[in-house]
Amino acid sequence: MLVTLHIENIAVIEYADISFGPGLNILTGETGAGKSIVIDSINAVMGERVSRDVVRTGAKTARVSALFDSVGPAAARILEENGFSCEEDGTLLLQREISAEGKTVCRIGGRLTTVSILREVGRTLLNIHGQHENQALLSPQKHIYYLDSLGGYPDLLAKYHSVYDRLCRIKKELAATDMDEALKARRIDLLRYQIQELEEAGLRPGELKELEEQRTVYLNSERIATSVLSARAAIGGDEENEGASQRISDAAAALQDAARYYPHLHPLAERMQAMVYDLDDANEELREVGEQLEYDPRQLDAIESRIDCLHRLARKYGDTEEEMLRFLDNASRELSQIELSDERAAKLSKEFEQVQAQAVELAGELTVKRMEAAKKFEERVRRELAFLDMPGVRLQTAFTPCPLYANGAQTVEFLLSVNPGEPPKPISKIASGGELSRIMLSIQNVLADQDEIGTLIFDEVDTGISGRASQKVGLKLKQVSKGRQILCVTHSAQIAAFADLHLLIEKHVRGERTFTDVRALNEDGQKREIARIIGGETITQLTLQNASEMLRLAQEASNREK
Repeated sequence: MLVTLHIENIAVIEYADISFGPGLNILTGETGAGKSIVIDSINAVMGERVSRDVVRTGAKTARVSALFDSVGPAAARILEENGFSCEEDGTLLLQREISAEGKTVCRIGGRLTTVSILREVGRTLLNIHGQHENQALLSPQKHIYYLDSLGGYPDLLAKYHSVYDRLCRIKKELAATDMDEALKARRIDLLRYQIQELEEAGLRPGELKELEEQRTVYLNSERIATSVLSARAAIGGDEENEGASQRISDAAAALQDAARYYPHLHPLAERMQAMVYDLDDANEELREVGEQLEYDPRQLDAIESRIDCLHRLARKYGDTEEEMLRFLDNASRELSQIELSDERAAKLSKEFEQVQAQAVELAGELTVKRMEAAKKFEERVRRELAFLDMPGVRLQTAFTPCPLYANGAQTVEFLLSVNPGEPPKPISKIASGGELSRIMLSIQNVLADQDEIGTLIFDEVDTGISGRASQKVGLKLKQVSKGRQILCVTHSAQIAAFADLHLLIEKHVRGERTFTDVRALNEDGQKREIARIIGGETITQLTLQNASEMLRLAQEASNREK
């Protein structure tokens, strides 16, 4: 049960703490007072979609908190799976903050969570039935979900959906193998040419870089050779001059001689001798380099030709050898798939037939279950409608065979016969607004028995009805509230008279700002509010007497139903 709702900076509500009670909680107020804002706030804290426009003008953040006194098994399971739990006393606090920039922060029990988890938990605690839901009755595509909610065959539904999804995947694969023969032949020719060209090229990662380095060496071989010879002459000397190696060798010998008299020179002499060895090694390496620098014009031509080949392939298949090799792999794979497409298509066709047969069988089982559920559904709705002063109305379920689709092999549509003897017709063609409201309330009451949700919210369920019909709706809400908490926004005095707790939503202007307040009414306050609904802004003694009479009749009707 929803115990308290805390609202900050949501539209015209600057601050409100609303306490709800068990049974039937009625919310009333003038049009535009902010009743819908309370419902929007509950939607927000339940994790439903909300716009940043709900943040009160001038405020940086809006906040909503909802405290529940207990949770059912479904909510407890979701909480446990996501690492949350109720407080020691069994209560659960849900919170949501919405910034003016559109950012949202959600908490469960004071701990951060995602809006999707908040929504999943919220939908096990509370259901909101608004005016827009009546329109669902006008959409036959939604009727099948009502039967499935009542039917009690979730495992069969899950199995069918799994098989149908598999059938769709196979169908998609089959479509991919279906290619025009001429187009297929052209594609095979192109792929074979590309594969042959790339395979004959013998691609090797890094080859182009190596070739370009070799070309640079060949193009500058004369300059390199001259430099190498100059370096060797500097180290080893020539016919006219001693080289660095000889000079440093002489220096090392001189230091060795001096070290006989001054031992501290020994390390320096050894270092000088080591330099001689290093220079001799370097001179030998330079000799080998010089021998390798023989210029061969044919080799340069071969390098240039190979570089041109790689650049030409790169323009067609990728900038690098790695990209070209990936192109080769993909082309080979595609060619294999096309060449094996007939074999693959045959295999997929056989699999498709098998899965389709399985789907047809499961769809048939679903139809049987839905027809059984439809009989129970129609009878229970009939009883609800009779109570709501629609005894002659009959709801019938029409099943129409159709090709396999996501929900089975038959469509479902509710038909309505408003008067005895009249043939049933689509709801959209014959139901008025008031009838839609009562039919929807009947369906909701029937389906409510199938879940464990502790709080139901009805937003203006009185649309299009008045008088005796409104009183019947109020009594039905009172009956339902014996098993769960009901919150009902209404403009009907007859419905409001059945309240266990009556909350008044009022709008005030203070300064240049608009504010909305919510307060619980005592017995006298409830009478005056019902009188206002009956007679308008001016409350007279007569309207007060009418309100008292309405409250008395509601109490007597409630007592008779006990």
